Amino acid sequence: MKRTIAMLLAFAMLLALGACGGTSDAGKEQEAVTIQDMIGRDVTVKPGSYKRVVCIGAGALRMYSYIGDVNLLCGVEDIDNTSLEERPKMFDAVARPYMLAYGEAFQALPSCGVGGPQAQTAEAEKILACEPDIVISEYEDVEKEDALQEQLGVPVITLKAGPGGVFDENFYATMNLLGKIFGKEEKAASLVAYVKAERAEIEKRTEDIPEENKPSVYICGLGNWGTTNHLMTAQNYISFQVAHVKNAVTGLEAPGIQKIEEEKFVALGEEMDIMIMDAAAVKNIKPLYAETPDMFDTCKAWKNGEVYLEMAYNAYYTNYEIALINTWFIAKTVYPDRFEDIDMTAKANEVTQKFFGLDLAGKIAAAPSSFGGYQKIDTASFFE
Repeated sequence: MKRTIAMLLAFAMLLALGACGGTSDAGKEQEAVTIQDMIGRDVTVKPGSYKRVVCIGAGALRMYSYIGDVNLLCGVEDIDNTSLEERPKMFDAVARPYMLAYGEAFQALPSCGVGGPQAQTAEAEKILACEPDIVISEYEDVEKEDALQEQLGVPVITLKAGPGGVFDENFYATMNLLGKIFGKEEKAASLVAYVKAERAEIEKRTEDIPEENKPSVYICGLGNWGTTNHLMTAQNYISFQVAHVKNAVTGLEAPGIQKIEEEKFVALGEEMDIMIMDAAAVKNIKPLYAETPDMFDTCKAWKNGEVYLEMAYNAYYTNYEIALINTWFIAKTVYPDRFEDIDMTAKANEVTQKFFGLDLAGKIAAAPSSFGGYQKIDTASFFE
């Protein structure tokens, strides 16, 4: 009898807890809200409810991997599935940290499209076959995104970074947008706060250096829709701006990554105290140096052995975490006295821990097109 009464009391307590909201919210229908994606589209979503995710377009999977759960992915583009024989492979030798972190998981997923620089249209049939309940996209065309959403019958959310890359307000907004959609607001806010704090620290260490004491620095080998060489540069390179670095290149007609003439490279040669070379360009620079070594010898930095290697900035769009690490490397290279306490391996691991929860410095350096990682180049032997 006592046992029966006890069971009845326990059952009554459970009912009371349920009436007071003591039960779990698991399985509860998520409340729909309207958000605005990064190209101004209003899209109705149910934050935190998504279980099957597909990312399409250059950079979408990378940015999702910073915030979202890769276990929710139900398909990937062929370019990110290294188990496939027939697929775009132009970036395989370049360190892409999201691939280093999650590449094995991507291999088990079906195709949601080919992907790659030549794929400028979403492949709706392949996406539908993956049965996603949301699509994260980097195809920044309002009409096409609206049409794709209508065809798929699930939300299509468009991301965007901006010309400032990892330091751009659009990048911060994209991280926060992903955080809201996937119930990861704290993670997104933490990542954004970290990047902003890193920028502020670099700026603080370099802001008071007199202009007359600054060496003139040339950045080259920046990728833009493909491979590159020593003539590809930018007069508004964001890492230089953050670290208050004097850019050897000025007076170009337009901002952004672009190719300069050989004549301009030669004319600037005596003004180049330091050359920073993006690792993605090395394979193209080697044969060019063999053909025309005299042109390189007009560069003061080359003759004086002041050439340094940063990691690939663009590889199927921007490596945002590497862009941040590069900025530390550039600042340390140009102003060594201000950054004596910074060990690049430790800093790289700190950054990848924040972006992925993993130490990836060793894997980044080990990629074939990283040539051993951040370093000062011996120009007498490196390009032989």
